[in-house]
Amino acid sequence: MEDSTIYNELESQVKASKNMMAQASDTIMNQDVSSYPIFVLHRDGVELGIPLKEATNLKEDWHINASTLEEFVAKQIVNNDKVENFKSVYKSPDQFLCLFVVDKSGATFVFLPRS
Repeated sequence: MEDSTIYNELESQVKASKNMMAQASDTIMNQDVSSYPIFVLHRDGVELGIPLKEATNLKEDWHINASTLEEFVAKQIVNNDKVENFKSVYKSPDQFLCLFVVDKSGATFVFLPRS
């Protein structure tokens, strides 16, 4: 799926879940779990993170799990030697939600504005 297509689809489909993800992001950071919250969006069973929302219609909706950079490193999704690079491109969690989108064409990181 093309990057702009993913962005436009996600922007419209997760609009109703943005507040929930923003609150989860704040909780992850405020409780010193991580400074790098990541939300895993998927339509198939992905065992990564803690489930926040179950999809009701898999053609139009996403399962949403809350995770962290630390879990991504522990599960070797982000290699240890790439952590600093990841941190350098990670956008402010006060302004953006970091999404790891998994679909049939693969997986990619997308940053959506919180508001």
